[in-house]
Amino acid sequence: MENIILDHTDRKILNLLQQDATLTVAQIADQVGLSQTPCWKRIKRFEREGLIKGRVTLLDRHQLGLGVIVIVTVKTADHSDQWLQTFAEGVSLIPEVVEFFRMSGDIDYLLKIVVRDISDYDRIYRKLTKIAKLSDVSSSFAMQEIKSTTVLPLPS
Repeated sequence: MENIILDHTDRKILNLLQQDATLTVAQIADQVGLSQTPCWKRIKRFEREGLIKGRVTLLDRHQLGLGVIVIVTVKTADHSDQWLQTFAEGVSLIPEVVEFFRMSGDIDYLLKIVVRDISDYDRIYRKLTKIAKLSDVSSSFAMQEIKSTTVLPLPS
């Protein structure tokens, strides 16, 4: 996939949308100094080219009672495609896993899990260990969330 070249106005539009996807085209156009039609065309191009993958509503996890973030590292002795497919499919079925990465280095996989409390995490831990054979699972509990954002830095 080729990188999309963005001009200054493109970056302004995308930054506004990352901050608030409920803005109307008229509001965005006004803030970036375009009329509505060219602004709308740029947004449609971003969607067509896959730069805008979707629009979501961000929820407050604390108000939902999801007060604990757990970072889980996983090691496995089996690095086959079949093992990965089984593990990835199983992990994908657990809604509390909000991020899931295959890593380089000392660990094989990293998961970010959001749960109510430690006993809720224990329930998820037991699910994880049943999906596929794991050689090590290590859990770290976040003490304080210092930065959390969905806003991506836009290249110049």
